[in-house]
Amino acid sequence: MIPINLLPHRAERRKAQQRQFFVLAAAALGVGALSVVLVHGVLAQRIESQDKRNAFLTAQIADLDKQIDEIKKLKEQTQAMLDRKKVVEALQTNRTEAVRLLDQLVRQLPDGLYLKSVKQNNEVVNVTGYTTSNARVSTLMRNFDASPWLEEPKLVEIKAVRVGNANLNEFNLNVKLTRPRTETVEHAIQPAPADRKSRAKNTQG
Repeated sequence: MIPINLLPHRAERRKAQQRQFFVLAAAALGVGALSVVLVHGVLAQRIESQDKRNAFLTAQIADLDKQIDEIKKLKEQTQAMLDRKKVVEALQTNRTEAVRLLDQLVRQLPDGLYLKSVKQNNEVVNVTGYTTSNARVSTLMRNFDASPWLEEPKLVEIKAVRVGNANLNEFNLNVKLTRPRTETVEHAIQPAPADRKSRAKNTQG
C-alpha cells in the first residue's frame, strides 16, 4: 500500500526554514557578541598599556623638570659666583690702577706745578691744577707721554687765574691710563727727567 502524506508539507518546510534562520541568527549574534567582547578586551588591554606608558612618561618628565630646575639653580649660582669674581677682580684692578696712577702723577710732576684734582673715568684721567708757567704744563704732558703707564695727554684748557695773592695759570688736561708698552715695570718706577732734575736741585740746595 502506498503511503500518502496528508499534512501540509509547505507549512512544515516554512517552519523548518524559520527554525534554521533563528539558529543561524542566534549563531551570528553569538559570534558578533564574542567579537565585540574580544575587541573590547584587546582595546582595554591596549588602553591600559598606553596608560602605563603615559604614567611612566609623566614620571620621567617630572624627574627631568626637577633636574632642569636644579641645573638652572646651579647655573644661577655659577653666574653669581662669576659675577662676584669679576667684581673682586675689578676691585683689585682698580686698586692697582689707582696706586699706579698716583705713583705716576707724583713721579711725572715737574717743579712749579700743583695738582688741584684728579678724576678717573674708566681709562681716561682728568687732571687739573695750577702752574706758574705754561711751559711746565708742556713738560708735564711730555712726561705723561714718556710714561709706560700713561699715554695720549690732551690739553683741554689753560687760563690765567688769581689764587690768593699769586697770579697763576689753571690747566685742565686728559690722559689715558694704560699698560706698559715696551718698558718694564722696573723702568716704570724710575723718576721722570723733570723729576730727576727737581731732586738734583733739592739735593744741591
